Parts: sequence; structure tokens; C-alpha cells
Amino acid sequence: MPRLGDDPFLHEGCEITATDFGRFVEIGAGSRLQFSTIGDYSYCDRYADIANAEVGKFANIASFARIGPTDHPMAQASLHHFLYRSPDYWDDADIDAGFFAQRKARRSRIGHDTWIGHGAVIRPEVTVGDGAVVASLAVVTRDVAPYTIVAGIPAKPLRARFPQAVAERLMEMAWWDWSHETLRERLDEFRRLPIEAFLEKFG
Repeated sequence: MPRLGDDPFLHEGCEITATDFGRFVEIGAGSRLQFSTIGDYSYCDRYADIANAEVGKFANIASFARIGPTDHPMAQASLHHFLYRSPDYWDDADIDAGFFAQRKARRSRIGHDTWIGHGAVIRPEVTVGDGAVVASLAVVTRDVAPYTIVAGIPAKPLRARFPQAVAERLMEMAWWDWSHETLRERLDEFRRLPIEAFLEKFG
């Protein structure tokens, strides 16, 4: 694989619709992305499905994760997509433009330096805070606080990754906004320093 750079590295079989990418982004084989933004250094593994989402920087999205799954009309007589994808069935029918506009407006938000586990689902209009971890196969129906680990169906908090004071200092530091050169200069400290020592040195 070539070194990542300004253009996203798209593996084989990706389906991309109206999605903007930052720098150093990688999209796994067979993934589908629609109407989303993917921040610098973020990646998804194989067969991720991301729609109507804003993904921050340094997000780690595992295989088969689904972010912003689209809904069906629950209040009408039918759930079926013949209601809104009507031209697939009749030459003289239009799509339900209002339904599609409502879908696109229901944005999911994934914070910086997050980890979305294998097969996890993040529902529309849910925000996953900076530094949070979503366990494999979790279904997230409510906002996740920064630096919190959640698991289950529906997902519930397991524990904090760091004490609140540490989490607040990390968010204030916002290392994800450092330049590419600064990240390289401080790579050794990222690798070896405990979190308190890292904050003491750079915070």
C-alpha cells in the first residue's frame, strides 16, 4: 500500500457518493459512504457503511460498522421504499424529495480520536464525543460523552477511559489539530509516555 497523503486511499469496491475527505484518509474494501465528511487521518476498515455523517480527525472505524443507517417511513401505511423510490416501479412517478431531504438532515457526528468497534451501529442524530470507544456490535441510540467506553444493545457506559480532568485537558490540548510535522516530531512521546506525562510535557 502506498503511503497516505492528500488524496484518500480507496480500496477495491468502495461506493462513494457526495463525500468529502481530509488528508491521510483510508477507506476499506467494499465500504459505502454517502453524504458525509471524513476528517484528516480517519479510516474505516472493510465494508463500513457511513451515511449522513460528520466524522472527525483520527477516527478508527472497524469493519462492518454502520454509522447513520437510514430509516424507513414508520407512520405511513407501508414501510417499503416504493413510497420514496417510486421511479424504480413506475415511469410516471417521482421520488419523494422531502423524505430524502429529511434523511440527509439527520446527521450523526463522530468525534476526534474515536474508536468504533466491529459491527457497531451509530444511529442518526447521535454524537459520539472525542476520545470515546464504542464496543463491537454495540447499538448506539444516545449521545456518548467524550472519553467514555460504551457497549451493549442499546449501548450503555461501561467506564471512562480517563478521569474527567484528564479528558478535559486532552480536549483543551486538541492534539488532533497539530500539524503533520509536529505529530512526527512528537511520535516517540505518543508511543511511550503515560497520559499524565504526555499532558505535562505538551499541555
